[in-house]
Amino acid sequence: MRQFVTHSWSVSPREAIRIQNELIRPAVRICGLRRRVRFVGGSDLSFDKRDARAFGAFIVWDVQAGQVVERASAVVPLTFPYVPGLLTFREAPALLAAWANLKSKPDVLMFDGTGYAHPRRCGLASHMGVVLGVPAIGVAKSRLCGEAGEPGPRRGDAADWFDRGEQVGVVLRTRDGVKPLFISPGHLVSLADSVRLVLACCTKYRLPEPTRLAHQFVTAMKKA
Repeated sequence: MRQFVTHSWSVSPREAIRIQNELIRPAVRICGLRRRVRFVGGSDLSFDKRDARAFGAFIVWDVQAGQVVERASAVVPLTFPYVPGLLTFREAPALLAAWANLKSKPDVLMFDGTGYAHPRRCGLASHMGVVLGVPAIGVAKSRLCGEAGEPGPRRGDAADWFDRGEQVGVVLRTRDGVKPLFISPGHLVSLADSVRLVLACCTKYRLPEPTRLAHQFVTAMKKA
């Protein structure tokens, strides 16, 4: 899977916004998946502020077999400040380094963040999907922008999520009676496909297995 868009990550916040508006947002495509999905990749990040390092990790999850196929990780210097709406520039270098170490490339990626549900319509899942040329889904624990209703109490219940009059995602209940997740398509995937895959990957827990296991992996790596 080749990179679709490339740019420098060592930029100012002002330049980062220009890149989002002029390079990434025009390249984002929200559409139905073109092939059957078996392998879903999940990613997560952790940071060590003491020595300015970022820990990135990917997990490849076999949806049919219900097991991990591969893990890959990387540690890189942390160079971009924390700026709301520009988190991709802080997180992408570690994720791209981990991606380069991954031999089994997944059919779809899930990111702990938003996709299209972003003030400039290019959250982490959209940005990384465009850069990697891979279908990507945003699975966030909170709402970044817009307004959303409260879904029903049962697994699979969903409420629409709007921003400035446009539907950008849904609030999805993945387990009975637990807090919902904020799902948005990132790139090369539809909202309906995003919801279907997130539910397929949520087995016993609130979070889908690819991102849940990636979080465990990167946390253990940081401690080690």
